[in-house]
Amino acid sequence: MKILAINGSPRGDKSNTQIILKAFLKGAIAAGAEAEVILLSEKEIHPCKGCWACWTKTPGKCIQKDDMDDILPKVWASDLLIFASPLYVDCVSAQMKTFMDRMLPGLLPNFVKINDVWRHPLRYGSPPKVGVVCNSGFPHLEHFQVVHHLFKRVVLNMHTEIVMEIYRAGGEILRAKNLLLKPLIMRYKKLLEKAGKEVVREGTLSEKLKAQLEADIVSPENYIKNANAYWDKQLAKLNPSLQKK
Repeated sequence: MKILAINGSPRGDKSNTQIILKAFLKGAIAAGAEAEVILLSEKEIHPCKGCWACWTKTPGKCIQKDDMDDILPKVWASDLLIFASPLYVDCVSAQMKTFMDRMLPGLLPNFVKINDVWRHPLRYGSPPKVGVVCNSGFPHLEHFQVVHHLFKRVVLNMHTEIVMEIYRAGGEILRAKNLLLKPLIMRYKKLLEKAGKEVVREGTLSEKLKAQLEADIVSPENYIKNANAYWDKQLAKLNPSLQKK
């Protein structure tokens, strides 16, 4: 299995998104997969111009010359394409949305009707299966509702299916240095490795393991308490008058 993971976090290699991807792909590679991570924060990708040149003047290619020229062939050559992004304003990051828009050359302009819904047909052969990885600073899973629905539509456009979704609420905890939290974070990473192995070997992520991955690492109440204390401290450094007495 060839896995291509697209990390849409502007933090790149230092992101919570990358922490999740590394652990998942460690398990996937151990199960025999080939894997590559592309950090969009390190790439030059311009927004789609909506000019349709990729359908007319330069079929299958965008007229803009940037890093998408190298990325798109890898997308369509992969067996599993993972969209990985932090949650920004209840959706994916701007970097990820730009990347998704620029996948347009992989479709043809004519319309076809599939299951009573009009779609653009694929330009290339078999599309990759899709995986979704998303983490949020908020501590509840309800914040991923938009992302979950978004990718249900994305796979319709790609003529494919979702085989895994990993949503991590309270994602900032993954960078915590507290010694008491280390065993809990390590346990979560081990679950991610297990998920990587399972997806490669079984072709999908089981509901049981998905539920384990979505379970709270710490209680939402403790998470919020410590998050607010952190921000109070940071703000007080900039404005001492905000220091609580």
